[in-house]
Amino acid sequence: MLHELLLALLGYTGDLIIDERDHHISLPLSDSDSPISEECTFKIAPDLSILQPSERDIIERLVSLGFYYRELDRFATKSRDLSWIRSGTTDGPVLRTSQLLKEKGKKPSVYRRAIANGIVEILSVYRSAVLHIEQILLSDPTPILATVTQGLNKFFMLFPPLHELIVEIERDDIRGGQILNLLYKRCHCGVPELQACIQRLLWHGHQVMYQQLASWMVYGILQDQHGEFFIRRQEDMDVVNNLFPQEMIGKSERTSLDDESLSDWHLGFHIFLDMLPDYIHMRVAESIVFAGKAVRVLRNPSPAFRSQNDSFQQQMSKGSCKGQGFIGRFGLLKEPSFDTKMVGEELFPQSETDKINAMLQELKESSEFHKRSFEYAVDSVRSIAASHLWQLVVVSADLNGHLKALKDYFLLAKGDFFQCFLEESRQLMRLPPRQSTAEADLMVPFQLAALKTIGDEDKYFSRVSLRMPSFGINVASSQGELPKVRAGYDGSFSVNSHGTASSELSTDGWDGIALEYSVDWPLQLFFTQEILSKYRRVFQYLLRLKRTQMELEKSWASVMHQDHTDFAKHRHDRMKCSVTQQRRLRFRPMWRVREHMAFLIRNLQFYIQVDVIESQWNVLQAHVKDSHDFSELVEFHQEYLSALISQSFLDIGSVSRILDSIMKLCLQFCWNIENESDVNTLQLERITEEFNKKSNSLYTILRSSRLAGSQRAPFLRRFLLRLNFNSFFETNAIGVLNVVRSRPTLPELHQ
Repeated sequence: MLHELLLALLGYTGDLIIDERDHHISLPLSDSDSPISEECTFKIAPDLSILQPSERDIIERLVSLGFYYRELDRFATKSRDLSWIRSGTTDGPVLRTSQLLKEKGKKPSVYRRAIANGIVEILSVYRSAVLHIEQILLSDPTPILATVTQGLNKFFMLFPPLHELIVEIERDDIRGGQILNLLYKRCHCGVPELQACIQRLLWHGHQVMYQQLASWMVYGILQDQHGEFFIRRQEDMDVVNNLFPQEMIGKSERTSLDDESLSDWHLGFHIFLDMLPDYIHMRVAESIVFAGKAVRVLRNPSPAFRSQNDSFQQQMSKGSCKGQGFIGRFGLLKEPSFDTKMVGEELFPQSETDKINAMLQELKESSEFHKRSFEYAVDSVRSIAASHLWQLVVVSADLNGHLKALKDYFLLAKGDFFQCFLEESRQLMRLPPRQSTAEADLMVPFQLAALKTIGDEDKYFSRVSLRMPSFGINVASSQGELPKVRAGYDGSFSVNSHGTASSELSTDGWDGIALEYSVDWPLQLFFTQEILSKYRRVFQYLLRLKRTQMELEKSWASVMHQDHTDFAKHRHDRMKCSVTQQRRLRFRPMWRVREHMAFLIRNLQFYIQVDVIESQWNVLQAHVKDSHDFSELVEFHQEYLSALISQSFLDIGSVSRILDSIMKLCLQFCWNIENESDVNTLQLERITEEFNKKSNSLYTILRSSRLAGSQRAPFLRRFLLRLNFNSFFETNAIGVLNVVRSRPTLPELHQ
């Protein structure tokens, strides 16, 4: 009887201790695919009548340990089965993940295997206890049940919670980081023995996580064959979203054409929240992702980076002259921008690898998980990776030089170059752009302006290229009759061409002029397409502003030159001289309007270029000088661009629409007054009226407490002070939106 009880304690039933499940299912107990029973099925045979009720209760309580032992052992055996290794190591990622999709019911798990190893340790202690009890019973002439109960008493507190744990894991298919999360929650209990047991299981699970962290943060390799880590590749996310294998294969073929390191940095890896344990903060997880991606970049430089030294020597051997310098500036030659000695291991020294390994090894050897120590180690690894990435991007790749180049060309810091470019292209921009040749037409004045203003020492100009995006709009010629304009208070415009049809005023086709900047590895990690698109947005705005300011100045100079020429010709002819004097008096209201336009545009341009761009540039330079962390620099640069956009009002729809309308009105006004042969007085009156409305509306919005009193535009009050230094704007803005004033009339102009 006692021997059969001891066998039952190790999961083997017989005639006296039976398994009720044998009467309901036909599967053998050794089949690892059979489900884990949630209720105890070990019972005393009902036909056994020699036992007293108290003895029956004690034995049934004891044999429940045998049931828990068998279920725990079956779970451990099933989780430690390594037969899947034979078929899963040679396939590619796409084929392997598609195969996993077909076999969703049999997913191996390294975390379950780790927990199973911990359970095996506990079961070995239990078997030793049973063996010790057997030895005591054999040596005792009068064996009693109390000996068995006393020897196994502590397992009554361990096995039921462990059985609940594996039942929950099997029932809910808990894997990976979810298992760690479950164990971490169950660690907080009031039973010291059970707490130590769960902590041991959690330690085994953390060994797998630390191994994955070491592979990721030391070598940049994602070791996660079964999708259990909280960091995943993009194609693994596609598998989770049930993409078809054909779509995945096509996607992998497309991405293989691009630089792998760049695609990995921007789009390759993501945090998978379902596998992120709750006790690991999102900030810590993001630091882990950043550290691994940085190590991947440092350990896998692009082929262009490796061959930089050879290409530089080939370029230098060609020599240079004045004509060749022009070709080099507008051709495909690029200046060297990297320290050619830094390749391979030098980007991430072995000493740093050893230091990271030592920190992770210390975490692995700790018997308990300490959250503060873990976060400190992650932050330390992240700082190491960020420091070396900073050295690569900022020092070796000359980040500050490229920032200065973007300021010179995208933020119009090289004012002489763009002034010359606009002057050279002024007559071209008076005509509507031709969709097929617009970009080629602009290249001539662009290169002429470069020859006149940019010296050969500017090694960054070769990276700048002019682009004219495709457009499908018809722009009225400035030399012909201009359409009639109606403007609403919201800044929207409509046109009436020849008084017959009305449609939304399309943007001047030349407003689509954009710049592109060629960026090499590793600067593409810093200057993403999103960043360059923000630079282009600010550039288009500043170029339109500068073009408007130039047109206002040129129109005044052109008309004054014509007036002085006429006066010099007819100064001896009293009759014609009198006509010239009368025309000058009649034109005076127009010059007053032009001066108001020029005053507003000049002050707006000064505010953006000096108060906004220069002040933010100085802040950015201070950050670049003081910071030695790549991710900090990325954040500072994002803040820099956001400040440029917000303080220039590009993110406020009402203000940007009004400024857009004002610049259009200024250009139309200039084109009208220069066309002396056919001056449209009614058109000028409408332009003047709309300009007064728009400028007063702009002043009213900018002086509101929501803008002038906020921190988003710290220099806005200076701009308003310059505009309203003599209270002119404030006087005109009173009631402008509520009171309909009489239209100012211009005297009829005669030749």
